[in-house]
Amino acid sequence: MIESSKESFGKQGFMKTLGAELIHIEEGFVKIKCTKNEGLTQQHGFFHAGVITSIADSACGYAALTTMPEGSDVLSVEFKTNLMRPAISDAIIATANVIKSGKTLVFCEAKITDEKEEKIFATMQATMISLKPKE
Repeated sequence: MIESSKESFGKQGFMKTLGAELIHIEEGFVKIKCTKNEGLTQQHGFFHAGVITSIADSACGYAALTTMPEGSDVLSVEFKTNLMRPAISDAIIATANVIKSGKTLVFCEAKITDEKEEKIFATMQATMISLKPKE
């Protein structure tokens, strides 16, 4: 599922709009990087919470997808984001891992950090659903 996950990420128009890139993928684990530009900031120059949430959601989704049967697809069911501090950084990285993968639901968590992965800006807990391949 790793190769098909990479291919699927490449089709994500919104991730392209954000300038986000998939920088690491393995079974149950994904990293997405997003480099700062003025279009991604809020009024104080920090990364906008919507950007943070979006890359964390995608990281959780793709981490979940790597654990699903070939041909599956993934959708978010729910997520909770904790914004812990302003995201003051030239880039942010969303690191997500699968906590539990079931037949239908996959539970993930993510953290969003600076580009050195030293400061944590936010965390996410997410539930993803596996869309089975059409037969």
